[in-house]
Amino acid sequence: TYSATISACEKCIQWQLALDLLHAMRSKGVAPNRISHNAAISACASAGQWQLAFDLLHAMQLRAIDPDEIAYSAAISACEKGKQWQLALSLLSLMLDARVAPDGITYNAVISACEKGGQWPLALDLLSVMPCARAVPSKITYNAAISACEKS
Repeated sequence: TYSATISACEKCIQWQLALDLLHAMRSKGVAPNRISHNAAISACASAGQWQLAFDLLHAMQLRAIDPDEIAYSAAISACEKGKQWQLALSLLSLMLDARVAPDGITYNAVISACEKGGQWPLALDLLSVMPCARAVPSKITYNAAISACEKS
C-alpha cells in the first residue's frame, strides 16, 4: 500500500520520495488518509525537515483529516531536530486545543526542543506538568531536562 511504502521511506530517510508518493496518491485518485499523512510527516521528521512536516500537518487539517498524537508528535520531533523550540511549543498548544492527548514521546520532543533552544525554564515547566497530563517521564525526558539546565 501507499502508506506502508511511505512509512518505509521514513526508515531510509527518503523524505522526498515519501512526499512524491503522497502526491502520486492524489494524482491517481487515491485520497491520502491519516496513516499516509502520518508516515509522510514522520519521514520529514526523520530528516529534520521541520517546515515540510509542519506544512503536511496543516494540509491534513485543510483536508478535514484530524491529526492524531502521531502526527503532532512527528511534527514536534521535526521541530526539535530543526531547533525550532517556539514552533514545537505552539504545536503542543494546538494539540491540546484539539483535545489530542500528548504522550511521553510528545513531551520528550518538546523538552528536547527547549533544551536545544537553551530554554531550560520551559523544559522544567513541561517536565512538571507531565504527571497532570498523564504522561510518564522516562530516562529520555529527564536527560533532556538535565541537559537543558546544563546548557544554561
